[in-house]
Amino acid sequence: MTVTWAEFRRARRRSRQAWLLLAAASLTVFGGLAWFFLAGQFSLAEPQTAGPREAPVLADGWMKPVESVRAVPAGGAAAVLETLAVKGRSAKDTYDRSAFGQAWLDVDRNGCDTRNDILRRDLEAPEFVNGSRCQVAGGTLREPYTGYEIPFRRGAETSAAVQIDHVVALGDAWQKGARQLTAQQREHLANDPLNLIAVDGPANQDKSASDAATWLPPNKAFRCHYVARQISVKAAYRLWVTPAEKEAMKRILASCPGQQTIVPR
Repeated sequence: MTVTWAEFRRARRRSRQAWLLLAAASLTVFGGLAWFFLAGQFSLAEPQTAGPREAPVLADGWMKPVESVRAVPAGGAAAVLETLAVKGRSAKDTYDRSAFGQAWLDVDRNGCDTRNDILRRDLEAPEFVNGSRCQVAGGTLREPYTGYEIPFRRGAETSAAVQIDHVVALGDAWQKGARQLTAQQREHLANDPLNLIAVDGPANQDKSASDAATWLPPNKAFRCHYVARQISVKAAYRLWVTPAEKEAMKRILASCPGQQTIVPR
């Protein structure tokens, strides 16, 4: 079969266009796969509905503020961050939880231990153990770290679903100035409602003793409050930040320049 020069050129042009379309489709597929494995899987894992943007500190009528080393400075969180000392971590091998006193003391002397105070503060419609005005038996948590709603039921097999997180982890605090505090000041740091939030158990375990440079809540809506709360705790107890931690905090606060410190009221 004889093919004219014009027909040959048209066929070659169609072939070139087909290869270009195939290349573009391949790039789209590979780009999508790269996005999924590098970031997309984490985005898809985040809650589709907006989670809480903040968490309470004190509940009127039955919670009392805990005396810190100094009052939380009122004002912009970014400005207060600039007042914190910047240093490296001190040794971790000397850390012991007992340096912060017995867990869940009744530091504010309201008759209930700190763990139950925080559960009562943070759970919706909290229920109490029969005959107790302190021991929380159940409720629902609109969880700030993941953004999901979590049921809580007191029990050996169920209580760990909701844990009380130290916003500034005690191990992190020990490496950044807490070892210079008095024993009573460390007890207050460990039981201060400003530094405590009821959270998802697995998220709390994932965070462990991380600072803002190595862990942030998956619920992005909560990150500004979370970082501001860490800054507020560190300012109140004269703790320092590392250079990497400070940069991470500044990066988060750049998205919410009006974010204020969290002052207990």
